[in-house]
Amino acid sequence: MPSKRILKRDVNNVMGDIIDAAYLHQAANPQEDPAKSEAIVDEAIATFDGLIEKINKRDVQDKKQHFKEVNKEFETKAEALVEKVNAL
Repeated sequence: MPSKRILKRDVNNVMGDIIDAAYLHQAANPQEDPAKSEAIVDEAIATFDGLIEKINKRDVQDKKQHFKEVNKEFETKAEALVEKVNAL
């Protein structure tokens, strides 16, 4: 189980990389509709906000289990976003 600080850093780095990849695709392919990459960026930002809110939640009974669940959710959402970026 990662610590709270490491989990926050990982979420920040991965979501930032996904956003960068979407913007790079948009810059490399100016003829394509930018709405698709903008939707991925918006989804990544919303995912980031939701995950950070869950990480910062204080009234948790079992912290270890809570962080495992947040980490699992983070991995599945990040994989889904990466697949969307790859499909562009």
